[in-house]
Amino acid sequence: MTSTKAVLVGADGCKAGWIAVRRTPGMAPSVDVFASFTALLASLPDDAVIAVDMPIGLPEFSSKGGRGPEALVRPLLGARQSSVFSIPSRAALYADTNGFTTIEAWYAAHIRASEVAKTTSDPPRGVSIQAFGIFAKIREIDALLIARPDLHSRVYESHPEVAFCRLNGDRAMQLPKKIKGSINPAGMAERKALLCRHGYEMGFLDQPPPRGAAADDFLDAAAMMLIAGRIARGEARPFPDPPGRDSLGIPIAIWA
Repeated sequence: MTSTKAVLVGADGCKAGWIAVRRTPGMAPSVDVFASFTALLASLPDDAVIAVDMPIGLPEFSSKGGRGPEALVRPLLGARQSSVFSIPSRAALYADTNGFTTIEAWYAAHIRASEVAKTTSDPPRGVSIQAFGIFAKIREIDALLIARPDLHSRVYESHPEVAFCRLNGDRAMQLPKKIKGSINPAGMAERKALLCRHGYEMGFLDQPPPRGAAADDFLDAAAMMLIAGRIARGEARPFPDPPGRDSLGIPIAIWA
């Protein structure tokens, strides 16, 4: 794609649904939260380019290191590589799709998903709690991409730390965004400074995130929007290059 007139969107999952940073050509960026990815898409023109921090394209069988993109991007990130976690098989992702009303049901579903993951991976591997926490979001995008193949050329997977690395001249961020689950102000400042070098105003980045989204979700979505711009201009690189495809024809690549 080489469109420079497209609406650009960076999206990330958040507690309330999806946080999206949007830039319409000639206008300042804006940030909003949407309850569903479908609602986010409905708010956009049909040619908008979206980069999202969420795995796209699911393996039937998971081998060591993940689907492929994960193993390719981890070496770029140095100390930040633990932020890239492997995605289990489609069967594991769909092992239990109930809405969980109790913490006990949630943990039981995690165990079920892990059991399925172990039977569809080599070496056999369960599911991390971190990965399980975003299964519903992964399924949400997966269902849309299955139903609407036209989205394959508009919705792209990226990853914030890979994005920050690429935007920083292929040098990984020095500081973590979080330490023991809490925001690390120095890591946030490092990323804000980088985003400002790529055209953001500090006042925009310093605003409180919308209700239902965290401060790091906001910065991640802001980075994703810059990757959407790189994709639209034909400057982004997919890992792997060319992208793979899953059994349903959905592209598998992390773009940055």
